[in-house]
Amino acid sequence: MRQAQRSWRRWTVTAVVATVVIAGVAVTRLALAADIGTLATTAGCGNAPALTSGTKTIQSSGQNRTYILDIPTTYDRNHPYRLIFGLHWLNGSANDVATGGSDGSVFAFYGQKQLSNGSTIFVAPQGINNGWANTNGQDVTLVDDITRLVESSLCVDTTQVFAMGWSYGGSMSYALACARPAVFRAVVAYSGANLSGCNGGTQPVAYFGIHGIHDSVLNISNGRSLRDTFVRNNGCTAQSPREPSQGSLTHITTVYTGCRAGYPVQWAAFDGDHTPSPVDGSTGTSGARTWTSAEAFRFLAQFQGTSPSASASASRSPSASASASTSARPSSSSPAGSPSSGGSSNCRVGYTVNPWNTGLTTAITITNTGNTTLNGWSLAFTLPAGQVITGGWGATYSPTSGAVTATNVDYNGTIAPGGSVSFGFQANHTGNTGRPTTFTLNGTTCANA
Repeated sequence: MRQAQRSWRRWTVTAVVATVVIAGVAVTRLALAADIGTLATTAGCGNAPALTSGTKTIQSSGQNRTYILDIPTTYDRNHPYRLIFGLHWLNGSANDVATGGSDGSVFAFYGQKQLSNGSTIFVAPQGINNGWANTNGQDVTLVDDITRLVESSLCVDTTQVFAMGWSYGGSMSYALACARPAVFRAVVAYSGANLSGCNGGTQPVAYFGIHGIHDSVLNISNGRSLRDTFVRNNGCTAQSPREPSQGSLTHITTVYTGCRAGYPVQWAAFDGDHTPSPVDGSTGTSGARTWTSAEAFRFLAQFQGTSPSASASASRSPSASASASTSARPSSSSPAGSPSSGGSSNCRVGYTVNPWNTGLTTAITITNTGNTTLNGWSLAFTLPAGQVITGGWGATYSPTSGAVTATNVDYNGTIAPGGSVSFGFQANHTGNTGRPTTFTLNGTTCANA
């Protein structure tokens, strides 16, 4: 596995985000959350930042451990930020995650830094021997220690703590979900397996698994097993999701039905090998062209403004358990392929907005809910007044404001039945950060996800 994973390093562009909270800190910040009613903020809010971006050293389990901290250049001490831990793969490094490896910093933290546009604090810990064996739980403890330090030094929204990683990093993300269910709002595991253990593993955590159907390093059965842990924990309806056939060069994303409110499970299987950056329509991989960044971004963005259940909020200590209720978006548990009221049965569009003071990013996903393959697509929608597109990925946009049409690029024009394609854009705005109300795909009105 060591040699195979080394060979993929030039394509790895993701980062795993994991955060853990020590009981004393958790109680303090959650009491504050009860006072303000919306966000669970930390002791670092309102104070001059006690940490700066860069490589840091911390004592954990009697050892000197290192991590890379990435704080937005526009950091505002009074604004609570999301916290994402990016976990590297075997023989990878924290620096690979923080810079995107050879793909360049634009794809840092598995593409999430580019898409977050200053809304997120990122952490990339360094594993012992460039891996995540998590012997005696020491890597979970490392995340605990880093989280406690970051939250005491910076302003963090504790309802927006996430972890993500590829291969060994995906395995460590799973371990964090098992061990710290009252801390992590959601995790994204790319091509993972149960390599870092699962201490606990009985409580719900929102979970997104991504895996290649012919992964030659960690067979897809490993990813299915991780997924099914949270299908059970989250109370979802068990199923065997559709997966693409070998040679189709597509991916199929399934949102499980019946999950407890606020604890969705999502699964994306793709026709490919062991990589975090597959490309639809191609046997190659590319951080610039992969659909995984936008789909992971959209999955995490759905939790904006929500919090885990009341019992989970009561104590975010490692042993805390979560209950069944929360205020996450209803679309999280809607079945893949089922249109909402007023939409067509042939397509569904998910559209997530991540705004800041004068700008925003969107993550858009088209799902083909019909019975025939789409060969080429154009999605028409009208942007709210004041929004002007400044750049995009995965589609061409014309014009850049008003009635816009997004058209596929050469690598993602085919959408098989049940399949989906993700893309997005950056825009400036003058105060209206809303979303379009109607989407038309190749002349047909789509359902809104």
